[in-house]
Amino acid sequence: MKQLRRTLFVGGLALSLSAMSAALHAQDNLGNLEALIFEASHSEVTMTDDGVARIGWTRADVPVMVDGMRLDPPAGLGSWAAFKPVDGGVMVMGDTVVFEDEITAAMDAALANGLTVTALHNHFIFDDPPVYFMHIGGHGETAKLAAGVKAVWDAIKEVGTEPSIADGVVKYTFARQGRMHGVEIGGSMGLTTWAAFSGTNDLAAVDGDFIMTEDEVQPVLRALRERDIHIVALHNHMIGGEPMFYFLHYWGVGPAKELAAAIAAARNEQAETG
Repeated sequence: MKQLRRTLFVGGLALSLSAMSAALHAQDNLGNLEALIFEASHSEVTMTDDGVARIGWTRADVPVMVDGMRLDPPAGLGSWAAFKPVDGGVMVMGDTVVFEDEITAAMDAALANGLTVTALHNHFIFDDPPVYFMHIGGHGETAKLAAGVKAVWDAIKEVGTEPSIADGVVKYTFARQGRMHGVEIGGSMGLTTWAAFSGTNDLAAVDGDFIMTEDEVQPVLRALRERDIHIVALHNHMIGGEPMFYFLHYWGVGPAKELAAAIAAARNEQAETG
């Protein structure tokens, strides 16, 4: 069982590394700063009036309470990185939201990808779960540093949640947040992507469900079919949701490592689209 869980992680890690390697082919042309950073980070780029390129990721995936009140993610759960052209490439500074079980993975990814870690601390008290902020920096090639930021954020996403294990089945569940008729809802109300693995390392089966926004549907479909995962159904589960979510049910058979890589690839497409 430990070996099967290890294959799930390896599949996702291999995907992240291959995406990062492709990004590094971009030339360090500071006249095309926005395009370079977008290609390497797969994140929307905002240019400031003083020529700084910024990317961001709001942590809306984990509900946080501060002093007994729900903290809206835009009010303080934003990860960001800013790139300023300098001699030799760019200078990058940023701040990444991490929870306790994500700190080590995020820090290791930063250090392995040419970034410096300049601080790790809290911005709140009485927060549940505890929220930490890891500040990063760097100076060098634009594409390499932007890919490094992506590697940090991907490492956090790969931590995910601990799988449930019962009767020989390993199940991973990833919750999303949304609204139904104006009411905040999340994973406990059915807004989840999940994957259940059974069998052996050499011959396993996976089945599950992807929750997707409209613009994520086609990338997820393509990623799964390119890796021979069968699509069983595509439909909606709710009326009156914000945003409108679609659900894709799937089934696949093969080596556990290949199945894990297929699911990781589809989840990565969601991350890039979002």
